[in-house]
Amino acid sequence: MDLQDQLKQLFPDHEVSKEESTTIEKKELWIQAEPMICKFEKRKGKPTTIIEGYTGTEDDFKILAKELKTKLSVGGTFKDDSIIIQGNYRDKIMDLLKVKGFKVKRVGG
Repeated sequence: MDLQDQLKQLFPDHEVSKEESTTIEKKELWIQAEPMICKFEKRKGKPTTIIEGYTGTEDDFKILAKELKTKLSVGGTFKDDSIIIQGNYRDKIMDLLKVKGFKVKRVGG
């Protein structure tokens, strides 16, 4: 017996509507002509990867930050028009951005 059957037994009168479905629409991100900058820094002795240079909207950049954090399963933040990822993930981030169609430039080391 799967979860759907158990829920139907608990709530027999409930009908699932299309609005309650868990489909998430993927928003197309704006791809820029100039390369984004991916650099490695140590902040307070801890490695961080910083991505800068996105010229699209701030909302698109936040969506991109969330996608990168979830795909890499790491922490990070969006601050001052840059994405800060905890750890040294430059190569993986550059590969993910290239798959999405972005041009990426490696800076430092």
